[in-house]
Amino acid sequence: MDIKNALADRVTPLKASAIREIFKLLGKPGIISFAGGIPSPELFPTEIWANLLKEIVDTEGSKVFVYGVTEGYAPLAKIVDGINAENSVGKDFDRTIITTGAQQAIDLLIKSMVNEGEGVICEDPSFIGSLNAIRSYRANLFGVEMDEEGICTDKVEEILKKENIKIIYTIPTFQNPTGITQSIERRKKLLELAEKYDCYILEDNPYGDLRFRGEPVPTIKSMDTNGRVIYVGSFSKTLAPGVRVGWITGHEAIIDRVIVCKQVNDVHTPLINQMLVEQFITRYDYKAHIQKGCELYGHKCALMLECMDKYFPENVSYTRPEGGIFLWCTVPEGIDTQPIFKECIDAGVAFVPGSTCMVDIEAPSNCFRLNYSTMPDDKIEQGIKIIGDVLKKYVK
Repeated sequence: MDIKNALADRVTPLKASAIREIFKLLGKPGIISFAGGIPSPELFPTEIWANLLKEIVDTEGSKVFVYGVTEGYAPLAKIVDGINAENSVGKDFDRTIITTGAQQAIDLLIKSMVNEGEGVICEDPSFIGSLNAIRSYRANLFGVEMDEEGICTDKVEEILKKENIKIIYTIPTFQNPTGITQSIERRKKLLELAEKYDCYILEDNPYGDLRFRGEPVPTIKSMDTNGRVIYVGSFSKTLAPGVRVGWITGHEAIIDRVIVCKQVNDVHTPLINQMLVEQFITRYDYKAHIQKGCELYGHKCALMLECMDKYFPENVSYTRPEGGIFLWCTVPEGIDTQPIFKECIDAGVAFVPGSTCMVDIEAPSNCFRLNYSTMPDDKIEQGIKIIGDVLKKYVK
């Protein structure tokens, strides 16, 4: 029996997330991991949630275990409306629903909007979860390089002139994997291009609250007057990723279709998860909780950069984020970071090779991603020194 014949053509080219595969290598005792993409577990409000969960179940009883409405738990939806309003997100034509994490929001949006063979422009590199969602619906991916101001909009327009593009996907604030924040000028230009070439923008903003230096930049959605921008948010990076609660805001005609697709997908986001998030934000100081995270990540990012300045070869460059949880390293052209990754794993340190995050996942990459949110200070210095020692073998 040929099992390959049992699989749909649209999924056979997909590769498992290399980041998830890296996690399988991390069972080695004492390994220092800069490969993750989660907030620091020391910030998880574990004890508070344990008490809240018991209280919710004691108070609501079996109600918390029944079906909920697809659009989301109403008290939480009201809180999200308030969070959106603080970012000037949401017009009269918009509608917001709760999703099972931002990943589901992105998948449902692509499913609802993009036909097979239509094009999606994205930053190159970009978030592997979104890239695979786009690939799974057999859309054509067009990666566009970035500079210190974000996606290069002149390159975006070159593609728009030639290709049938439905969506421009962007993570404009503290981008995953680079940590770069798109300038206000580039954001305005992207919206202008979407209007000019009759396509849409999917603005993914899971890290926007995690600013530890610099001034905030308005969301693209805040400038949207015609429903061109669909906005995705998440509690994964401010509270905890395992709760799986996010949201999507967009023109009601689009969100109506997303709702139908969500009904097919999971019926609704688990009610008890939504109640837990709503109760925490209602009864505790959510902004103070976020600020605590910003202070911690600002410290860890500065420490990692200080160690990289000390231990890395001079001709290795790297981004200097103003927020978020990632930074991006580039070694000289012609050096593939996969062998460096393997040697670092053997030495007890993990990171994410750049090829994982690229549109062409098969091509060698001279880049890699580091996460600074989870390791203690002494492990940050120890791990960066190990990577620096390995880099010196490859980078002359």
